[in-house]
Amino acid sequence: MATDPRRLAFLLAVHRAGGVLAAADLLRVTPSAVSQQIARLEAEEGIDVLDRGPRGVTLTPAGRVLAEAAERIEAELVGARQAIAALGEGVTGRVAIGSFQTGIRAVVAPMLGSLAERYPGIEVDVREHDPADSLRMLRAGDLDAVVLERDVDVDAPAPRGSHDVPLLDEPWRVVVPAGLPVPERIDDLSELAWIAPQEDTAAGRALRRLSRTLGATFTTRHAYSDFDTALALVAAGQGVAMLPALALEGEVPSGAAVVGLPGLGSRRLVVRHRSTRHEPGPAVRAVLDEMVEVARRLRLA
Repeated sequence: MATDPRRLAFLLAVHRAGGVLAAADLLRVTPSAVSQQIARLEAEEGIDVLDRGPRGVTLTPAGRVLAEAAERIEAELVGARQAIAALGEGVTGRVAIGSFQTGIRAVVAPMLGSLAERYPGIEVDVREHDPADSLRMLRAGDLDAVVLERDVDVDAPAPRGSHDVPLLDEPWRVVVPAGLPVPERIDDLSELAWIAPQEDTAAGRALRRLSRTLGATFTTRHAYSDFDTALALVAAGQGVAMLPALALEGEVPSGAAVVGLPGLGSRRLVVRHRSTRHEPGPAVRAVLDEMVEVARRLRLA
């Protein structure tokens, strides 16, 4: 059985602290947790690593060999972290990112602070554009990366010469006027009047998908591209709208109610960059990795 290297940290703590109780204090765990990890280490290696006597424990010769190995592993990890930090200090450059409002609010802006701490030599230029304009600027070389939205059920691959990095999937919600009976199933949406999203948006594609799923032709009125516009129209009693969860993170107007229903699907956010022999460069890659980490921490139920 292969040894779990994480158990070596417990043996090293016993070696340094001089006993199980002291090792538990050092690691801020219970003594039984230390004893269990040592017992599992002995079972995995098939040897005794501790001599257990009436006056406490000492390391066996085999235990000392493993403790020395643990010290070397610890030193290697410290050196690796220092090398990584040095890499961060050496990455420089300017990265231009295009995104729409909710992408900036949820992922791009929260990424800037942590990126500056890890990579102080990277300058980020954030530009708010609709996705079509961002894509044109990406192809022209005016942007290095763009945040895009997709309705997951009708997602499309990135074209040749570019690559999409998934950020997050967020559920679609239905927003209804406060005086309207709350729909309990997606079938209840068939006869409602809808605030119409722009056709080339993820919301537009999601609404067409829902229409096909229900086998219904929706009655639509007005047209919006900004989610705040849709919320204002719903609150004014003009119809219902399907919006992504991120658009509803802030304050929802008192005249509107948010409803989550099974079967609505989800919106996917991706960040697209050029994919050639020399791209993305280190600065762009660092920005992409930081955006992925920020998106990972988001919890959208």
